[in-house]
Amino acid sequence: MRIAMIGTGYVGLVSGACFSEFGVETVCVDKDASKIERLKAGIIPIYEPGLDTLVAKNAGAGRLTFTTDIGPAVKGVDAVFIAVGTPSRRGDGHADLSYVYAAAAEIAREIDKYTVIVTKSTVPVGTGREVARIVRETRPDADFDVASNPEFLREGSAIGDFMRPDRIVIGCETERAQEVMRQLYRPLYIREAPIVVAGLETAELIKYAANAFLATKITFINEIADLCEQVGANVHDVARGIGLDGRIGRKFLHPGPGYGGSCFPKDTLALAKTAADHGSPVRLVETVIDVNAKRKHSMANRVLDMCGGSVAGLTVGVLGVTFKPDTDDMRDAPSLDIIPILQRAGATVQAYDPAGMHEAKNLLPDVDWKDGAYQAATGADVLVIITEWNEFRALQLDRLAEIMKRPAIVDLRNVYNPDDAAKAGFAYSSIGRPATRPSTAKGATA
Repeated sequence: MRIAMIGTGYVGLVSGACFSEFGVETVCVDKDASKIERLKAGIIPIYEPGLDTLVAKNAGAGRLTFTTDIGPAVKGVDAVFIAVGTPSRRGDGHADLSYVYAAAAEIAREIDKYTVIVTKSTVPVGTGREVARIVRETRPDADFDVASNPEFLREGSAIGDFMRPDRIVIGCETERAQEVMRQLYRPLYIREAPIVVAGLETAELIKYAANAFLATKITFINEIADLCEQVGANVHDVARGIGLDGRIGRKFLHPGPGYGGSCFPKDTLALAKTAADHGSPVRLVETVIDVNAKRKHSMANRVLDMCGGSVAGLTVGVLGVTFKPDTDDMRDAPSLDIIPILQRAGATVQAYDPAGMHEAKNLLPDVDWKDGAYQAATGADVLVIITEWNEFRALQLDRLAEIMKRPAIVDLRNVYNPDDAAKAGFAYSSIGRPATRPSTAKGATA
């Protein structure tokens, strides 16, 4: 089979590379000429474990190609996937669909046989219908169907998610389109991946409902964590106790500084906007959005509390700035709220992230970027863990205590055991667990 993938962002590039791994002849299209040239040279524009190897393998085999020219790319293909950005629209929070609709019109002008036009981007309910209208208006004689095929890729483990999915969702309304989509995903069907076939609107809503539910789980456990701190409970034991209930499940019950990234923030906003427009508000989701936004600001207060109420003139070391580990994605990362608040309060911030510093330098001015975790901790009055990269999980606490000005840690990801931190002489604050003070004579913060 042959497909075209319009857009070489996170979803388009990962999906295109994975389809080519199945033997599907795949061409990825992007208007950014410099990005296409880099991809042709084997330079991957995003950080995703294993993606460079996968792209190189399939490009070398001739199954994966890159171009800026949409015309030749979509001629003769069985399906065209629209995988362009749908960022939150300024002013109202709705998804900006201008790139999706522009792609639909371009595809309509170029297809030359029956083609399934697939929305892979996360799009609000009704987008597929509008794509179909645009194609018919642009090209009345076009032989096509529109399908919805939402992605469920987690940054940092996207290739595994594509190759071993929990489910594949296909929204389409003709047997012809369904057959094309089933053939494309046949390698995964052989692996017994469940395929959910539904209507266009249903498939579009599944994606938003899934992300909103996961965002709600995160926000729920974060609020329970705050309650745990007030009553002397341990949030991890609470999470395990409820997560072992099969009706609830253990995933997405780890407390932290709030959700971020490319999906949850914009998708919850878009769902709330769509629901309001249709006179059926999702008040639970609206509350989740509000609570999450406020939580990121409250995390900075934890640092202030650790420092006696003020960070003026102090040095704050920061470990991790991306919204999660194993990605360089800075979109809606908690660090974008926490670090500026500390800077405005008079702190000097020195930070390290294994993959995100290149992008972060453009978003977080006046940060002293370091080459490693220990360098970020050197001379710091307090060390703040914002992202739980693996290389931060087994730092030598004794060494940290020696190189820091004052031994104090605010662990927003609960990487360390409070007792271990106390034994190493640290004042230690985490999420949903009692704060600890040093159990040795090494000293505490003010």
